[in-house]
Amino acid sequence: MIKLTARQEQILALIRNAIENTGFPPTRAEIANELGFRSANAAEEHLQALARKGAIEISPGTSRGIRLLDRPEDSRSRRFSVSQMVLPHPEIMQFSLPLIGRVAAGSPILAEEHISATYQVDPALFTARPDYLLKVRGMSMRDAGILDGDLLAVKKTDQARDGQIVVARLDDEVTVKRFRKNGDVVELLPENPDFGVIRVEPGRHEFALEGLAVGLLRAWG
Repeated sequence: MIKLTARQEQILALIRNAIENTGFPPTRAEIANELGFRSANAAEEHLQALARKGAIEISPGTSRGIRLLDRPEDSRSRRFSVSQMVLPHPEIMQFSLPLIGRVAAGSPILAEEHISATYQVDPALFTARPDYLLKVRGMSMRDAGILDGDLLAVKKTDQARDGQIVVARLDDEVTVKRFRKNGDVVELLPENPDFGVIRVEPGRHEFALEGLAVGLLRAWG
């Protein structure tokens, strides 16, 4: 059993709640704001202490790169956090997921011509059973720990709540962004200040939700 201070327990609970509610860990600034710290540096110090005690793993270079290591053994332990995982060895793989590469305009995302490979994976890696893996292109979601070349596990759906990470089709492009609805306007939010918000106004674009992010795989080497 890991021994934590009361403040560390509070931060760990905050991280767990953020993952359960949005699918991703909070930023240092969000932790500081929630707990009344004067700066994000104070949050960073507590996170480093939690990492030293083995409660979390921190991925350098991303503001949301926090992985829970001491998750309780209940249904919540399978919630998705931004983590970097090696693809499972073939002998322990459990179910098949198609890997989607580039998507042609106007055709279903799961069309056979889009499937570049098939992986057998452990369903325990995900918060919900995904329907496909999408190869991420670009760095617009960098600060959510989603990097170019990652394999995003996606559950196919046309519904999303504010704050969830979605796969969306906008005109001829498929993109990964954070979803927000503002009246009749859909906003697709990046997690990288180098990229702008995409506003989808009614009648101006062909738009469809292709699914929700429920996990992330990163193949090392």
